[in-house]
Amino acid sequence: MMMELYRQIADCNPNRKTVVLTLLEGEKAGEKALYTDGALQWESQSGGFFSHLEEDLSSLDATGIHTLGGCRVLCEFPAREQKLVICGGGHVSIPVIRMARMIGCSVTVLEDRPKFADNARRAGADRVLCESFEEGLAKIPGDADTFFVIVTRGHRYDQTCLGLIAEKPHAYIGMIGSRGRTAKVKEALRESGTDPRVLETVHTPIGLPIGAETPEEIGISIMAEIIQEKNKNRRRGGFTREILKGILDTSETETKKVLATIAARKGSAPREAGTKMLVYRDGRCVGTIGGGCLEADIFQKALRMMTEEHPSPVLYHADMTGRDAEDEGMVCGGLVDVLLEPLF
Repeated sequence: MMMELYRQIADCNPNRKTVVLTLLEGEKAGEKALYTDGALQWESQSGGFFSHLEEDLSSLDATGIHTLGGCRVLCEFPAREQKLVICGGGHVSIPVIRMARMIGCSVTVLEDRPKFADNARRAGADRVLCESFEEGLAKIPGDADTFFVIVTRGHRYDQTCLGLIAEKPHAYIGMIGSRGRTAKVKEALRESGTDPRVLETVHTPIGLPIGAETPEEIGISIMAEIIQEKNKNRRRGGFTREILKGILDTSETETKKVLATIAARKGSAPREAGTKMLVYRDGRCVGTIGGGCLEADIFQKALRMMTEEHPSPVLYHADMTGRDAEDEGMVCGGLVDVLLEPLF
């Protein structure tokens, strides 16, 4: 039954506000529910804790532990994976493709020149559309997790791409070029009726101002800016494509798994609330909650949990500020609560 929750999370609409709730205390600890735009969509126990929850969830805006119905509840905001759409397959695109894949983004490249389209494929792009920018962008719906990068070979192509992208849902739009060139493109689009409020949000010139010169350096500045924008919104949960794939995969004969989730943190703990790690009984892991001694300890606790016949979810409290942390040589300090949930 719990697998249905994760299937719904995998299919959730990123343009709607979805929150996953887990009860952390009381007799009904471990119950879960999924709400979309404030309406209950799924609950693990019919008539349970969440059936009688009367709080307005609209004020929830961050992953972490909140008090609802007089009890502590872990609130998470799942989203689909971040998607990067690059208009143009020239020299700057290549390092952007490679770095985006490194941080887990899926990458689509639009390029009308076959040679450059092939270069994008070799660099690791998940999808390359070798056709006009108009035709390619017609196939990209956009959503709240789509980042658009415009790095074409000329301002007339930039204008075409920006005009079409401005009409789509998006998380970010960045356009390469000098201030003068990009200003002319945006002014032409304003005159043709493009929403000026969207144009004001376009990052031009694209990338953080680090004095980049080479294609590789420009690629770093672009990805740094995208990472900065992505991480401004801390509502995102840790339901990555790899985590959800691991949870939902029942093809293996050994299906015992434990899901570890950072529920709360204080101080300089390395990862944010919502970060997840999936532990298999055979010792494999998907994801990381920060590495080091904390992760090693959680890993061992997860393995022990899988030897129990009917384990219950456990909220583990780790103090990385005291003498034990110093003795272990922990670089980061702080307090961390990690929820361990058996998936069997």
